[in-house]
Amino acid sequence: MCLFRRNFIAEYSMQPLESLAGRLFMKENKFQSDLIKELKQMFVGCIVTKLDSAHIQGIPDLLILYRDKWATLECKKSLTASHRPNQEYYVNLMNQMSFSRFICPENKEEVLYELQQSFKA
Repeated sequence: MCLFRRNFIAEYSMQPLESLAGRLFMKENKFQSDLIKELKQMFVGCIVTKLDSAHIQGIPDLLILYRDKWATLECKKSLTASHRPNQEYYVNLMNQMSFSRFICPENKEEVLYELQQSFKA
């Protein structure tokens, strides 16, 4: 990674919040990073890996492997954030296979509860 890009990313990743229409929203990359830490605390021994949407357009952001179960999560900065092409398709498809959801700060607690229930089943 070039020095300019690394400095640019470092500078802006230190600013986790942005104001939008008077409300505060966490930036998606900060939300995702915090979410990964929380998942590893909730599901001790799990593996959380980022999936590459450059390889399959629309594939969810995160794959969580826990015991004999798996799940995917597509991180969004808010409930109103737009979906990219194929994201709905892959979240629905993977939800039929196992567990998959769109997750954002507004629905995080609900989704994590549902994930916990799925991993218990």
